[in-house]
Amino acid sequence: MPGTDQHVSAEPHTRTVGRKRITTMTHISEVAIDLFSKQGFDDTSVDDIATAAGIARRTVFRYYPSKNAIAWGDFDIYLDELRLLLDAIPDDLSIADALQRALIEFNSVPGTELPRHRRRMSLLLEIPALQAHSMLMYAEWRQVIAEFCARRLGVDAGAPVPQTIAWMTLGTALAAYEQWLAEPDRDLEALLIEGSRTLTEGVAALG
Repeated sequence: MPGTDQHVSAEPHTRTVGRKRITTMTHISEVAIDLFSKQGFDDTSVDDIATAAGIARRTVFRYYPSKNAIAWGDFDIYLDELRLLLDAIPDDLSIADALQRALIEFNSVPGTELPRHRRRMSLLLEIPALQAHSMLMYAEWRQVIAEFCARRLGVDAGAPVPQTIAWMTLGTALAAYEQWLAEPDRDLEALLIEGSRTLTEGVAALG
């Protein structure tokens, strides 16, 4: 899923808490991902993460409500990034093409970040203990997609069509990631493009 290791600019995500929050959250998450990959998720405690990050245990909980949330990083930033991507797409581009563009751009990861991104996505998609929290994150991501489609279609975001498209878009991303994790030599962007063709064909009739 979705884009949890991208380089995002500070400007679109300016927060009252300031840059320190973003930097600290990212640092904690990166340290945790490394520990989870080496020691196993269940065998890594919050105390382990705090020690490795050089911070107090209470500082970890200042930024994350639980150990399960740490693997996702500061996910609100990435939801904001997705909204910005969708808002910047011209209205004359079809919904199908807009979703394909946003899906590929949102999941674009610099080559230097791919190893950690692979470790993160492996945890998110394969660790049973993370699945319940992941469903909450997926729901928020889908809602951003549904809201975009609803605006284009002139309907409520909770209506069946926007919600269905949101599920289809999520499924396209997850299928690409599963293939990428199973076959390390595959190119993630190529898999997203290949999968989004099916998504595009299914949504194209809506205009």
